[in-house]
Amino acid sequence: MEHIHLIGIGGTGLSAIARVLLERGYTVSGSDMQDSPLAQAVREAGAQVYIGHAAENITGADLVVRSSAIPESNPEVQAALRQGIPVLKRAAFLGKLLENALGIAIAGTHGKTTTTAMLAWTLTALGQEPSFIVGGVVNNLGTNARAGRGEIFVIEADEYDRTFLGLQPRMAVITSVEHDHPDIYPAPEDFRAAFRDFIGRLTPDGTLLLCADDPGALDLLPAARGRGIRTLTYATQQAADYTAENLRPVPGAGYEFDLALSGQGATGGRQRAALRIPGEHNVRNALAVLGIIHQLGLPLDAAAQALGEFRGAGRRFDVLGEAGGVIVIDDYGHHPTEIRATLRAAQARYPGRPLWAVWQPHTYSRTEALFDGFAASFADADHVVVTEVYRSREPVDPGFSPRSLVKAMRHRDAHFVPALAEATAFLLARLQPGDVLIVFSAGDANRISRQVYESLIRTGSPVRTASP
Repeated sequence: MEHIHLIGIGGTGLSAIARVLLERGYTVSGSDMQDSPLAQAVREAGAQVYIGHAAENITGADLVVRSSAIPESNPEVQAALRQGIPVLKRAAFLGKLLENALGIAIAGTHGKTTTTAMLAWTLTALGQEPSFIVGGVVNNLGTNARAGRGEIFVIEADEYDRTFLGLQPRMAVITSVEHDHPDIYPAPEDFRAAFRDFIGRLTPDGTLLLCADDPGALDLLPAARGRGIRTLTYATQQAADYTAENLRPVPGAGYEFDLALSGQGATGGRQRAALRIPGEHNVRNALAVLGIIHQLGLPLDAAAQALGEFRGAGRRFDVLGEAGGVIVIDDYGHHPTEIRATLRAAQARYPGRPLWAVWQPHTYSRTEALFDGFAASFADADHVVVTEVYRSREPVDPGFSPRSLVKAMRHRDAHFVPALAEATAFLLARLQPGDVLIVFSAGDANRISRQVYESLIRTGSPVRTASP
């Protein structure tokens, strides 16, 4: 039995790989700088998890895999190199993991986690027993990864550090292409070039689905067809091979719509569908899934039924519950476009209810590069709270403070509250029954939502001691 050691096992990407390897019968160990729920989950699944990095942690390993955040100087990497143990970055290892499978990769700046989770759940509901790796927990399945018995392997194709260029899928979806990760892609053209390279990774018999509503994704159409790749489109607002018609928001739920099929690869006809997760952007995500299901030759009616049961992915419009008359939601939104889409979805789902948006900026490079977009993205919120930057893999930038961004918002009620505990107290003093609280964080600010929710459960209502 091969022993694989994962450096950064507590992260979203490697924890998912660890779970798949464990289910395939490998011996798995790994390390991370701090414990986390994901690290605990893979420990409970059978992995040996070390907190802290040390050369002795790799004892017995036949292969070492490191996340993008782990440098060459890491003591475990250096120990492996001295001992002649192969060391692979996540991108290279993922390609090996998908060998001999029908790989379906979901890529894009926005929507890839939810779309991947939707597809994994739908294929499972259709009895396909897929393997999958998702960048968040699939709420219907209670996990972010699985080694299934079927031939299909669904994977979220992460563009960070060009990780998705290690894949060679047979089918792919590109949901959107909008500049992100300026620490890896300094200019928008660098970002677009990576997606063109990703298209080139499809197998010769591959199929690509592009979102025609997204200009960046649609711009890839000539490159894809120029490479001879069979390419289809989906959209809610444009002509496409798969379109949604008769859209109707359902308060307290999502959208109802008709799937209309036309163009190449489609036979015509309609399929009624209804989602319980909100937002027109999720209708587009569902169209991508239905397009893949159609191309696989699986029944669309059963797929639509499964989509109607889909409960979302962790930290993607993840409703913790309602307490004291306040609805509390976690969301991963760390890009202006995502924030705007989520706020619009909240307005449609909870019409007339005041919206509180709490945002923890994620990385200095992204916050500064997309400064103007962030400043304009909270217009649909009634109240805004911005915390200090979650620096993640970056050093502290003493020359930048989100205070300047809050000033640039020109919002009627926006506040800079740096510390998470301070932000929690600020909210509990101001929330009122009927409010909706959304915490946007790709870092650790989800503790705000959980602490607010738990406090409201204990007290039964917000403690109103100040005016907003």
